[in-house]
Order: sequence, then structure tokens, then C-alpha cells
Amino acid sequence: MRTKIVAGNWKMNTDIKEGVILASEIDSELKNITLPEDVKVIIAPPFTHIAFVEQVIDHKKILIAAQNCAAETEGAYTGEISAKMLKGMGSEAIILGHSERRAYYHETSETLVKKTEQVIQNEMIPIFCCGEKLEEREAGNHFNVVKNQISEALFHLSESDFSKIVIAYEPVWAIGTGVTASKEQAQEIHKFIRKTVADKYNQKIAGDLTILYGGSVKPGNARDIFSMPDVDGGLIGGAALNADNFIDIIKAII
Repeated sequence: MRTKIVAGNWKMNTDIKEGVILASEIDSELKNITLPEDVKVIIAPPFTHIAFVEQVIDHKKILIAAQNCAAETEGAYTGEISAKMLKGMGSEAIILGHSERRAYYHETSETLVKKTEQVIQNEMIPIFCCGEKLEEREAGNHFNVVKNQISEALFHLSESDFSKIVIAYEPVWAIGTGVTASKEQAQEIHKFIRKTVADKYNQKIAGDLTILYGGSVKPGNARDIFSMPDVDGGLIGGAALNADNFIDIIKAII
């Protein structure tokens, strides 16, 4: 049985006080909800918040993710934060390869190979992002783009290590734009991702793989998107910054 996940990526939003309040509100509302065993809720606050947020949540219901990590274990890398450090703060997962990291900070597949290995070595969940730009979709190249992103960064992994991966498909043209892929578009590429993984590994690993959709998911469209057979939840951006909206999205997957 695949794990279903609703993960909130706060990006560079909220100060520590605001973040603690938001996490507390989400935690409080979740107390009234019985989550099925196969559903996980994840929040990804800024680095600065993790040690504070982890003190105000029920860890049986909410996991904490970091939004990025260093490609190296330790050393003279001023300003970087290692996977080991993040785990020590309370992080249980790390988002990798988000389109904003690729675009603004020029992250490559080579870098993501190293980061993925750091997350796995520190026994956290890698949430690996992939997705095409608008011009790539309009050119009909979206399947190749997504396949290359996944294969270049992840297909060196053993079956055992790959089974620890969560993939988040986020079409760049739908992130923060208010434009959402149709449920059919989401299903089409999620199914393609699963087949790509099956071709590399096997049907069981592909069948057990959790694939999330990200891109302007809101309370009003979440249930339709999550109803697709190969969509296992969402990586939520703006809507995750409002406790009521985030809870409504969680309810859509139960």
C-alpha cells in the first residue's frame, strides 16, 4: 500500500514567531482528525524555524522537512547546512531539486546525486522534485525533461535506497501562478513517472512509490487531483501558509 502525503513547503515565508503559531494551529486542528495509517502530513518551514516548530507539534501526526541541504557532509562550506545538522534539529525529510533551487541557484543533477545520498545516509526521506517549464511542455518535451531529471539524479541508487524516495512532480508553469494542471494532465505524467521507474527497477518498487503533485493545489481542487490513481498527495506551496486551507487539503486525501 502506497503512502499518501500532504506536504507543506513554506518556502522563505514567516518569521520564527509566525511559524510557530502556524505550526501550532495546524497541530491543533489535526487533533480533531483521525489520519489513516497510510497518510502522512509534512511541514517544511525555513531552516531557522525547525528547532522551534518541532517542539509544538505531535510527531505522531506531523513530520518536519527541511527545504534543502548541503551536498557535502561537513567542512569549510560557509553558509551551508548539512543533512546531519538538519536531522539533529528534528528534520525527518528534506525537499530536493525544487524548480526554484534549479533556476535560481543552478542546481544540477550532479549536485542532486550528492544531496540525495546525504539525505539517505542520514536516514531521512528525500522528497525529490521534478517538472518541466512551460516552453518544454508546449514543445511536447515534458516527458523527456522529467525522465532525465529523475534518471540522472536517482537511477544510480540501489533498489533498497530508491525505495526510500518520494517524488514530487511540479510543473514549473503551475507553481505560484494560480494555474493548475488538470487532473488528467497530472495523472498522465504521474503514470509516466511510475512506468519509468518500473522500467529501471521493477513493478513492485514503482507500485510502492509515492508520487506527489505540486502546483497551485488549493482546497477547491485538491480532491479532484488526489482522486487520480497515480497521484498520492501533494507538495503544497501558498495554501500551506494558512492552517485552515492546509487542513482542508489534508481532508481531501482522507
